[in-house]
Amino acid sequence: MMPIRFNLVMAGVALLAVLAALAPAGGWADIASLGQSGAEGELARILVLEIRLPRILAAFGVGAALGLAGAALQGLLRNPLADPGVLGVSGASALGAVIAVYFNLAALSVWAMPGLAILMALGTTVLLYVLGASSVSTTRLILVGVGLSSLAGALMALLMNFAPNPFSLSDLINWLLGSVANRSWADIGFAAPFWVIGLVLVLMAGPGLRALTLGEEGASGLGANVPRIRLLVIIGSALLTGASVAVAGIIGFVGIVAPHVVRPFVRHDPGDLLLPSALLAGTVLVLADMAVRVLPFAIEMKLGVTAALIGAPAFIWIAARARGMGQ
Repeated sequence: MMPIRFNLVMAGVALLAVLAALAPAGGWADIASLGQSGAEGELARILVLEIRLPRILAAFGVGAALGLAGAALQGLLRNPLADPGVLGVSGASALGAVIAVYFNLAALSVWAMPGLAILMALGTTVLLYVLGASSVSTTRLILVGVGLSSLAGALMALLMNFAPNPFSLSDLINWLLGSVANRSWADIGFAAPFWVIGLVLVLMAGPGLRALTLGEEGASGLGANVPRIRLLVIIGSALLTGASVAVAGIIGFVGIVAPHVVRPFVRHDPGDLLLPSALLAGTVLVLADMAVRVLPFAIEMKLGVTAALIGAPAFIWIAARARGMGQ
């Protein structure tokens, strides 16, 4: 299937998922009431446009950003297990946000939490590359990422251990479990510039990622500017991941699974993989959040928990199929 046609199909599927999520469990009455005047129409407007739609778009934006970052990192590092979560980028970004919450830096500036989240994501991505991501084995790279993720988790546990009161601890735990509940248009407006800039940077690196399949020397021989490709992917992935963590907390596995599902449909082309991976990951997270809303539990399940329950088995399957990755 041609990439453009495939992208249109994926965009259509994503649109259908968004429309289905607007009316969970077949509740189209609220949408039908949007055109009415009076109290009923106003109630439907608040319910659909001010509560459901921002939440759905937040889920799609977070999923798309993580899927795009995962596809870009897999292309740059040339290994199938690269992903912001597995390599510790999401954990480090969450640590930055936890530091901002713990020390109440948000009182100083609304940019404190997303700013720290993005800076920590950027620093971790750069550190991974400096440690030799382009030359060491995949196994060693994963071990470095797991170590960074564990360190970030330990530091977050330390901060939660010294939480000043139970309410602060509850807030931190709920946020780290990952959720897009109660997200507003302001949250989307806050993250959207980082997502857009990250998207543009990563798409600019697309042709270079295609050349990198021949290795750095081969790509340079074809005229690709390898340092520029690295810079575009590192900054773009950090912006995408940091903004997503700032909006929804930690959402794992969606960034690594989506590129693997899409890859056979784009003939394993890293450049053509970017957009459909983003669309699929966004669609999956919208459907997962819709399931969270309609499941009959007394307490709403967190989106991060649902994503992990879906993505972890898929990750194990992918890892088991990656023969010879340690060579």
